Amino acid sequence: MEQMPGNIFYYCCMPCKDGLHIHHFSLLWNGTDVPQADGVIIRSTKKILTSPSCWQYAVLLNRFNYPFELEKDLHLKGYHTLFQGSLPNYPKSMKCYLSRTPGRIPSERHQIGNLKKYYLLNAASLLPVLALELRDGEKVLDLCAAPGGKSIALLQCACPGYLHCNEYDSLRLKWLRQTLESFIPQPLINVIEVSELDGRKMGDAQPEMFDKVLVDAPCSNDRSWLFSSDSQKASCRISQRRNLPLLQIALLRSAIKALRPGGILVYSTCTLSKAENQDVISEILNSHSNIMPMDIKGIARTCSHDFTFSPTGQECGLLVIPDKGKAWGPMYVAKLKKSWSTGKW
Repeated sequence: MEQMPGNIFYYCCMPCKDGLHIHHFSLLWNGTDVPQADGVIIRSTKKILTSPSCWQYAVLLNRFNYPFELEKDLHLKGYHTLFQGSLPNYPKSMKCYLSRTPGRIPSERHQIGNLKKYYLLNAASLLPVLALELRDGEKVLDLCAAPGGKSIALLQCACPGYLHCNEYDSLRLKWLRQTLESFIPQPLINVIEVSELDGRKMGDAQPEMFDKVLVDAPCSNDRSWLFSSDSQKASCRISQRRNLPLLQIALLRSAIKALRPGGILVYSTCTLSKAENQDVISEILNSHSNIMPMDIKGIARTCSHDFTFSPTGQECGLLVIPDKGKAWGPMYVAKLKKSWSTGKW
């Protein structure tokens, strides 16, 4: 997510010729923002994020229009399935293939009435979806849903009784609708609601409505940001970056209101920033006595052959950092549960 209320940024894939990106990267990895980082990690991660030739793309197959021939071709090209059945509770209906070498297959064009067969994505973006552990019949909210990749992935895992996809920005909302139309058959579309509500108001609009809530929050988006060619926007982004945690906390508080007692909340970003990751979750845990952290360290242990994880200091949080041959991320994921007790707001 790159959308912030009143400020929408779009980035092109051109190297920036000034020093703003290096300054931004230093801010992200300085002693207060990412204390666990060392010089080797900093140099390696920066090199991958600023080198498209190193980038990798995973292929998520659409179970509603399954591409059997493509699957055979991916096998022949040396692709392997993500997690390879090693992750507990991994949904058998989800098939995602990845290669350890850079490159990508062509994207499919949107055609009205024809379902696409696959979706290209950063493999780390599936971790928040898998952490949610969606089950058939559950009511789920994707609070910041555009462009729709995580909503599509959720529907590869299970058939929810109700899926609410919300996107505050009207331009991104059109993108979200097109993505859903491209991958989901009509019978299932009928259980999906798409809205254009300020996510900070969702909890008041639908209190304790959902079994599961995903908050893929607006964030610094390091991969896109480091490739901005507009120095004015880049400078503005550095200034506005300090306000993002306030927005992220407000979205999480709204999500908690929308979540039923006993329900699961997953928070994710695509930034390395501790201020937008661990510090946001710590604030939520410290201010809501009815929210409990859930241990997801097992995902890191199980998935270390496909992802490189950096320590977060939290049992409930994971941070995927781009690495050579594992150029996935950045992706921070935290998992929380709402108890039956009354919380502080």
